[in-house]
Amino acid sequence: MMSSEFFTAWFLPGVWVTVQVTVYAAALGAAISFGIGLARGSRYWIVRFLAGTYFEVFRGMSALVLMFWMFFALPLFGWQLVPMWAGVSALGLTYGAYGSEIVRGSLAAVSPAQKEAGVALNFSRLQRLRLIELPQAWPEMVPPFNNLLIELLKGTALVSVITVADMTFAGNLVRLGTNETTPVYTLLLVLYFVLAFLITRGMRLLERRAKAGVGQRPEKTGGTTRTSGARGERQPAGAQSAAGGTA
Repeated sequence: MMSSEFFTAWFLPGVWVTVQVTVYAAALGAAISFGIGLARGSRYWIVRFLAGTYFEVFRGMSALVLMFWMFFALPLFGWQLVPMWAGVSALGLTYGAYGSEIVRGSLAAVSPAQKEAGVALNFSRLQRLRLIELPQAWPEMVPPFNNLLIELLKGTALVSVITVADMTFAGNLVRLGTNETTPVYTLLLVLYFVLAFLITRGMRLLERRAKAGVGQRPEKTGGTTRTSGARGERQPAGAQSAAGGTA
């Protein structure tokens, strides 16, 4: 029978490994998301081509198969990765490709008038990106990034197949030792739900702060949430900037 000793000796260390894999893969995925997402909007065709090739290739790959390749096949080329970093690399590369589409789409949704205003002010491309486009696109990125981060959390269960001792790996060992399937996998479901819930709460807080930074606030009407301007109505990004400039 599964006891508290099994939980403290196996599940708790497994939870910590799962959190580590999630954080490391998310950091790698975020760097790739913004790098590839920005590159896909470059004015140089070769940069767009290379970024688009990366996006198409890694979006179409299985994270599990890529993980197997990095762990079992990469050593044939002289690179030996420890199991955790093979798993982190595979997840980060794959989910980074998904995230790059979020970045590209959010930047493309910024009002053309805002971009033209930056050109009129003689801002460089980097200044327009840093001062105008990213601050307005960031609030739109947070909700889809929240979903992607939860998918990444659940995807970390794949690392158990290359002997990374995450909580899925620990759960399988406990099941073999106790011969209790239902309690073990029920506990795993609960643990994944708790971690996903914590991520969601943190990302919603980040979303509220991001929207507050561009003069928006969420309002609840009829059980739904909408974004409004300072006067209680939704304003286009250009209108908000104009209002801020003439206040």
